[in-house]
Amino acid sequence: MNALLDLVVEKHGGLERWKGLSSVSARVTFGGPFWEFKGHADFANTVTVEASVQEEYVRQVDEVTGRTVVYDKKAERVTVAAADGGTVAELDNPRSTFGGFTPETPWDLAQIAYFRSYATWHYLLEPYLFTWAGAEVEEVEPRIENGETWRVLSVTFPDSVDAHNATQRYYYDSALLLRRMDYQPEVNGRPPVAHYIRKYETFDGIAVPTVRHVLSRNEDMTPDLSWIPITLEVGDVSFR
Repeated sequence: MNALLDLVVEKHGGLERWKGLSSVSARVTFGGPFWEFKGHADFANTVTVEASVQEEYVRQVDEVTGRTVVYDKKAERVTVAAADGGTVAELDNPRSTFGGFTPETPWDLAQIAYFRSYATWHYLLEPYLFTWAGAEVEEVEPRIENGETWRVLSVTFPDSVDAHNATQRYYYDSALLLRRMDYQPEVNGRPPVAHYIRKYETFDGIAVPTVRHVLSRNEDMTPDLSWIPITLEVGDVSFR
């Protein structure tokens, strides 16, 4: 592996530990105006998440309504079910349905469920995902932000992994903790995003980002701090 990636993975539990895991669960609260803007204000909520560690599969259950969202990459299907188990939305090959979309395009229920599913799965499994077959990783020029120097990994994901876009950047501080991610989500018309990690906690010996702020990114690479489109708070994490 890349030398920086070796250090980062070791800081986040170690490669052998990750290879021996089968699943991760967490309680995740989503906030921010993005969900309402896309036509689904009720997706600013708290869910219990169960995710596979060795394949792209994630299940989310709304703590209030009991609504369940499942995304299975192998089947290329996202399903939304009511508390009684009845299917209320489903979509095959969901990624293909976003063609021509812009940041202003509203999403249907299955599309927003897909977006939140693959994104949440990524956030719970990084940086282990960077070691998967087909992932291309290189250390690029460091970034100085607020007087700190952050080392940067550029990660290109294989087609077998759904990500915001193919190549994303990850910024690590001197303690090898993730401070920022840069990407341009294809499903939303590729707007530039600066995604910040505000807090870390350790669960089962693995360092986990627990507070995330997803911001717009200016042309000069600085974040737009005037508003926070999406927030995530993660807790009760358990690895098995």
